[in-house]
Amino acid sequence: MWRKKKSMRWNTMGILAVGFLGVILSGGILLWLPVCNRGSISFIDALFTSVSSVCVTGLVTITPAAQFTLPGQVILLLLIQIGGLGVIACVTAFFLLLRKRITVRERVVIQETYNMDSLGGMVGMVKRVIQGTLIVEGAGAVLYAFQFIPEYGAARGIWYSVFHAVSAFCNAGIDILGESSLAGYVDNPIINLTTMMLIILSGIGFMVWFDVIGNGRKILKKELPKRWWFTRLRLQSKLAVIMTLILLTAGTVFIFVIEYDNPETLGALSFGEKWMASAFQSVTNRTAGFFTISQAGLHEESKLFNCILMFIGGSPGGTAGGVKTTTVAMLFLSCLTFVRGGNDTECMGKKISVANFRTGFCVVMVAFAAFLAGTMAILIIEPDQVALVDIIYETSSAVGTVGLSAGLTPDLSRLSQVVLMILMYIGRLGPMTLVLLFAGKIHPRDKIRRLPEERIMVG
Repeated sequence: MWRKKKSMRWNTMGILAVGFLGVILSGGILLWLPVCNRGSISFIDALFTSVSSVCVTGLVTITPAAQFTLPGQVILLLLIQIGGLGVIACVTAFFLLLRKRITVRERVVIQETYNMDSLGGMVGMVKRVIQGTLIVEGAGAVLYAFQFIPEYGAARGIWYSVFHAVSAFCNAGIDILGESSLAGYVDNPIINLTTMMLIILSGIGFMVWFDVIGNGRKILKKELPKRWWFTRLRLQSKLAVIMTLILLTAGTVFIFVIEYDNPETLGALSFGEKWMASAFQSVTNRTAGFFTISQAGLHEESKLFNCILMFIGGSPGGTAGGVKTTTVAMLFLSCLTFVRGGNDTECMGKKISVANFRTGFCVVMVAFAAFLAGTMAILIIEPDQVALVDIIYETSSAVGTVGLSAGLTPDLSRLSQVVLMILMYIGRLGPMTLVLLFAGKIHPRDKIRRLPEERIMVG
């Protein structure tokens, strides 16, 4: 029985890994076709763009607006949508459209993908994820249209609105406006607030959505008092909301203070515009990739702080990358427990299991190992003139599937770009795979085996 469950788990990870890889390769070939391009493009550039789209990162070696024709941009949009929702959700939606029955094995794969406790309601949950995605993306497109239609006309304005709504919600950060991303709209409230709303909603996780909506319904039906709306949320939802608020606030204040007089970033903006640009930078640092101020012009301390936010990323169960907010919160609470002399990791009256801690620890360690390995590899490949902080900015962005760049990506050698592609793939797939691997069933032999303990020196 254990072997069967382990085989199913490995099959699930294989489906996810091969599924993403298959979409990436297919996307690279399609984006390489002449019909998708305004001029010549190398296969490595097409493949890099496909990796960045499917891994919802946003790093690019070319300018999508200038390079791709309308068919190419449509393919780009589909790759972003598939990468944001995930291969499993998209395949499930395809089966539902064809009215194909979802088998027990496929339900188990869905369960493992979303780390749910039971098989009940799996397909319904995927339906809600897809419906919620389309509703929020549609709302974002409508808001964008107020700016893009008057500026570009009806047809082009609608297309730009849809494309950037999907790209923002999926945390991809790929735009079809030009080389400067959203820098031309640094003082535009519609573009800034709409983009931030889409990034935050998708980055906080679908499970948090359903938890908050479920509690909201109970309050409307007067099954719960209004004052209990937060206390009755699941622990994951509470941590995701609290950590999101803390990181967004800290990022906004830090950027505002450090970059206030920097003529290359916030210096020329008004007081209110500086706050808005700082908030946008804090939000996009968490895994989106759009920018309204120059990333190359940031002070080094700002770049380093941004790298920390990029590594943390968003919350689990959504489109965000990084090691996730709840993972960092759990590790911090475990450290705090040890300092206070406690045994159990406690949070808001709940105990976090040791298995949960081990999973989170493994996710952070492997992500950090990939980040270090990628940084060292690019340092070895590239000449000494390239600044270390800029390389760290690229690798943090790739591992965290963020997409922000200090302008280094197009200038890197092909080998370094391959390193970034590997990091983006690990960043999109790695933490999820680790959860599936380490949150598995315990071998019966390990339940009865007891080895002698021995202490080692640490610290």
